Amino acid sequence: MAKVTLKKKTDVQPTPVNEVKSYARKIWLAGLGAYAKVGQEGSEYVQELIKAGQSVEKKGKKVVTEQLEAANTQIDNVKGDVVSLKDRVEVQLDKVEKAFDTRVASALNRVGIASKHDVETLSAKLDELTALLERVARKH
Repeated sequence: MAKVTLKKKTDVQPTPVNEVKSYARKIWLAGLGAYAKVGQEGSEYVQELIKAGQSVEKKGKKVVTEQLEAANTQIDNVKGDVVSLKDRVEVQLDKVEKAFDTRVASALNRVGIASKHDVETLSAKLDELTALLERVARKH
């Protein structure tokens, strides 16, 4: 069997690649050290972090709920204002419509065009006269 031996290079000059490798190795070793430390002392620390996280989550939910309720209250207030404004606008539109109808009817009457009421009255009188004529014609 052949023996393989690894020789360590002692005359390695610092190059950018070697510096990156060295830095990467240091990061790796720091990560391993952190993992080992967490394994030894980390259980209690992780529990403290969980408790702190739960507390922050609870406070965050409370703030979100309060802001949501405040927003819903504002929305309800605005809805009430909109409904009230809509009702006032409808009343004003009815007034404007009636005033417009009155003015148009007045203008048509001045020109000599009969109003709807005048036409209906004349139509009723015409129906009465037609009925009267039919009765008279039957008698003769």
